[in-house]
Amino acid sequence: MIRADPYAFASQAAEQLIKGLSITALPVDPFAIARGREIEVVAKPARDAGVSGMLIRVGNEFAIAYATHIDNEPFQRFSVSHELGHYFLPGHVDAVIGASGIHESRAGFASTDRYEIEADRFAAGFLMPRYLFFPALVKAGEGLAAVRNLATLCKTSLHATAIRYTQCTRDPVAIVVSVGSRIDHCFMSDALKAVDDIDWIRKREAIPRDTPTFAFNQDVENVRRAVNIEETSNLQDWFGGRRSIAINEDVIGLGSYGKTLTVLYNINMPDAEDEEDEEALVESWTPRFKR
Repeated sequence: MIRADPYAFASQAAEQLIKGLSITALPVDPFAIARGREIEVVAKPARDAGVSGMLIRVGNEFAIAYATHIDNEPFQRFSVSHELGHYFLPGHVDAVIGASGIHESRAGFASTDRYEIEADRFAAGFLMPRYLFFPALVKAGEGLAAVRNLATLCKTSLHATAIRYTQCTRDPVAIVVSVGSRIDHCFMSDALKAVDDIDWIRKREAIPRDTPTFAFNQDVENVRRAVNIEETSNLQDWFGGRRSIAINEDVIGLGSYGKTLTVLYNINMPDAEDEEDEEALVESWTPRFKR
């Protein structure tokens, strides 16, 4: 049984907002939407590293500051969208802005704080609303190529786009973000979550040693130089279970982010009827010996 996503409402709230603004094409402009709400958006000095964005309240007026220490448009667009999540989502302003009137956010999908996770999910739905993202996804191709095409269209990072890809596709796919020999996090599509007899990949697990990702991460230069490879692996290597099925594994280093993105796709699960026929065939060829 697929577990309910406790943060889906945040993406849905963002999508409803974008629909309400009658936006009919990608990319979505978070700067224009913020200013349309009379929220001033300013660049934060490059010397202020570590903080990706800030939501500032002075009385009843708001401003957003975004980081420039990472000179990357998708990063900055996501940071502004994240702060808009704090502004729009019910209860966030009172929960995250302290007596100073300033809330600081840090990027990376790494926080365990409920409000930060909700703001990340809002930002993804805001920049990649399903009603616009899914039609583009259908035409985008497969694997890392699809993620690249969608990221270019939406002006979003490969990381954020890959996560949204798993949330919107109807195919069994997964993305894995790793550092060195360990898995940082994994997102699986609903179609893959519905497959029985597999193990879900967990945070901080070791990367399976027989995978292209494991070999790729042995050389830190692959990550730093954003090298990418297209290989194949096996469903069992990543997810265990009883099925030995070849799958595609695309891997790319995320440069200064210091992490590796892996896209697992082309996971062609046999139909239940085909599996029953195969099991029956194996049974029929199994020798029986009388005692």
